[in-house]
Amino acid sequence: MNGPQTRESLANEIWRACDILRRDNNCGGVMEYIEHLAWLLFLRFLDAQEEEWETQAKLAGRPYTRILDGDLRWSAWATKDWPADRLLEFVHGRLIPYLQSLGGDPLRETIRSVFAERNVIVCASGYNLKDVLTIINGIDFHSQDDIFTVSQVYEELLRRLGSENRLAGEFYTPRPVVRFMVELVAPQIGETVYDPACGTCGFLAQAYLFMIKSERTLEDHKTLQEKTFFGQEKKPLPALLGLMNMVLHGVTAPRVMRRNTLEENIRNVTERYDVVLTNPPFGGTEGRHIQANFPVQATATELLFLQHIMKKLKPRDGARCGMVVPEGTLFRGGAFADVKRVLLEQFNLHTVVSLPPGTFAPYSDVKTALLFFERPGPTTDIWYYELPLPEGLKKFSKGSPIQDEHFEEARRLWKAWDAYRKGQGPRDACLSERSWIVPADEVKSRGYDLTARNPNRKEAEALPSPVEIVAGLLEREREILSIVEELNELLGNNNGEVAAHD
Repeated sequence: MNGPQTRESLANEIWRACDILRRDNNCGGVMEYIEHLAWLLFLRFLDAQEEEWETQAKLAGRPYTRILDGDLRWSAWATKDWPADRLLEFVHGRLIPYLQSLGGDPLRETIRSVFAERNVIVCASGYNLKDVLTIINGIDFHSQDDIFTVSQVYEELLRRLGSENRLAGEFYTPRPVVRFMVELVAPQIGETVYDPACGTCGFLAQAYLFMIKSERTLEDHKTLQEKTFFGQEKKPLPALLGLMNMVLHGVTAPRVMRRNTLEENIRNVTERYDVVLTNPPFGGTEGRHIQANFPVQATATELLFLQHIMKKLKPRDGARCGMVVPEGTLFRGGAFADVKRVLLEQFNLHTVVSLPPGTFAPYSDVKTALLFFERPGPTTDIWYYELPLPEGLKKFSKGSPIQDEHFEEARRLWKAWDAYRKGQGPRDACLSERSWIVPADEVKSRGYDLTARNPNRKEAEALPSPVEIVAGLLEREREILSIVEELNELLGNNNGEVAAHD
């Protein structure tokens, strides 16, 4: 399909499918209709992909066993003129049970995990399902134009899911933040990229878009398709949404696994990666059996993820990470200080970017920062940048979200900082009213407090705004709650009590 009008009409058709699903009794909310559309699109894509794999196998003179064959082929059931009730019987009684039974290789395992570990949303009305299938059958998954259009609509759906559903926000990172982080970390073909809390795979998909610009050979292509992207996600719905996001962006068999990352004992790590890009969940707590997997034990998930990432980076020069953390990670002491000491001693924490309030609005008001670190250590100097709010804005919000252009100064100054630390540019070029350098010794003397304290603020500006005060109070309240939970768990264990499930 070619031309802007055709592309526009296809996009309109996909939005029409969303409207049909939204009217269905089983799909009233944004979460439900996006999930339903996602698994249908995934099966349609898989069918087109299997046709290509089958053709390639024939040309090479080798056999190919389809994942979905016979009556389970998309062309066998999704294009058939079923009575509405028979269609629903087939989906519930034959298709989904088969998908839930798959196994034997990474792709089949991934499909099984995303279909087996939740109640799959299916239309209440077989007539609605038939109408949606007709629309999806109009998409040519062998056409790059069609795939590009679907991927754009899908990204917009994920953004809508993040902004309209606070529960879904935990696995959606605003794309301007993702693009900025990927650009700074700059993964290269031949490197492995890992997200231990991949959600809808925003980081992995953006890393692919960044890396494909350098693709030159068939070997490069195969490397990007099969050996580059690794993700883990605890919850089955985001695992499905993320898998679909990757295939729509062009990675046909990503290694996206449905599992709780923190269940891995990091003392026995075998798989390591060149690059980590992630926005791990924060605000959650983990029990003693999970904490036992970490040298520094704490209930806060963000601290456990930081330890996991440090262990998962390959022990080679240039292995690096970009991650989102709540501001509390910067200033908290105790177990947090212990982990930050290891971070500064064993890695080079070269950059901290402080994000303004509302960056993750509307689903989170917690103030956040971006950490960028690499091997080898130790850290000598840390470059700080305080991202400003646009003129006249007190905080980012659903109506005024963060945009790519808000990172322009940060990008320019960071390039100067990167050049300076590589001995290729002057130190002053990376300094400004919003950026400064702090020696690691100063951070150590403050008990490993990494808080972004801008020394360039005039005294009149030194006091934070009311919005920043509220964001800080919310963060500190969350930290206090986390500490109380830790104390409660310790007291419960000391008394020999068995804690009840929350």
